[in-house]
Amino acid sequence: MTQSTMLRRKTTASLRSQWEAQIDDHVIALAWSPRDGEQIAVASVSGPVTIFDRKRGVVRYELSGHSFGATALAWRPDGAVLASAGQDGKVRLWDVNNGTQLDVLDGGAAWVEHVTWCPVKGGKRPPWLAAAAGKVLRIWASDGHLLQEHSDHTSTIADLQWHVGRNELAYAPYGGVILLNPDQPESKRCFRWQGASLKLAWSPDGNYVATGDQDSTVHFWYSKSGEDLQMWGYPTKVRELAWDRTSRYLATGGGPTVVVWDCSGKGPEGTKPLMLEAHRDFLSDLAYQRNGPLLASAGNDAQVVLWAPGREKRPLTDASCNAAVTRVAWSPDDRFLAAGTAEGEVKVYSVTV
Repeated sequence: MTQSTMLRRKTTASLRSQWEAQIDDHVIALAWSPRDGEQIAVASVSGPVTIFDRKRGVVRYELSGHSFGATALAWRPDGAVLASAGQDGKVRLWDVNNGTQLDVLDGGAAWVEHVTWCPVKGGKRPPWLAAAAGKVLRIWASDGHLLQEHSDHTSTIADLQWHVGRNELAYAPYGGVILLNPDQPESKRCFRWQGASLKLAWSPDGNYVATGDQDSTVHFWYSKSGEDLQMWGYPTKVRELAWDRTSRYLATGGGPTVVVWDCSGKGPEGTKPLMLEAHRDFLSDLAYQRNGPLLASAGNDAQVVLWAPGREKRPLTDASCNAAVTRVAWSPDDRFLAAGTAEGEVKVYSVTV
């Protein structure tokens, strides 16, 4: 077979169910252990956190989690510690080797909405942990020592994300996006916009910061210059964003159609996006493979769909759950896809291409 013939072949994929399990309530967060992918942490909206074995789906640990409800999960980059956040105003650190609680960190407000570990490059220092609770941003050292607090915001911080390649944190209160390097907190940059964002996604190459917004738009900022673009025409507020590994494609939700912007060349301004249609109800989550071209979309129609944007407009394959799908996540090696639903169903699929 010649190379040109291979390039003309359609991309195909399959989702094969490996196992399924049940937790007590709506799946609010779902995350794979970052190095080996041998564990999956699942948080229930009612508070508990369950850690499953990836291969068999058996429960390794049932963690008490948070009174009043859990909101978010984040694995430390080495995979030894899991951070959880909740409506008790706390960030809790768990030892995943024995299921015990290591520490309890005060988020600074009644409800901690987001928590994330800084990726470690080169092993120069232990990773930082950042959390957003209402209008308060706090950053801790790996041992739980509070390093910084930023509480001068006039509104709730909607989302936050570390850049993969450098020690810079992007977060989104009302009115734009703030970029902060904890090593130089006095030199933070602000990208102003008079609106409310709901979701933030930093492109892997660092060139773009994108937000999904309350007013049914998507905003792009060039991170070096601060110049911005805005894309509109979505049926509803945009809560779903996912970049592909090359930083070329940004997949967005805000309706039943997956809208994919091509950010190559001069960028997405003035271009028409790819419109990927398969879901019968609004999207609930989007996730690109870490090192591959496949995109997973999840919807309130209880469907999980695989795509190869830029190669195929048709869906490659799909799978059905018993309730609206709330979260999807790829394993570190891209061979497995996990999904959680509004009724506490947890499923893991093997993916072949």
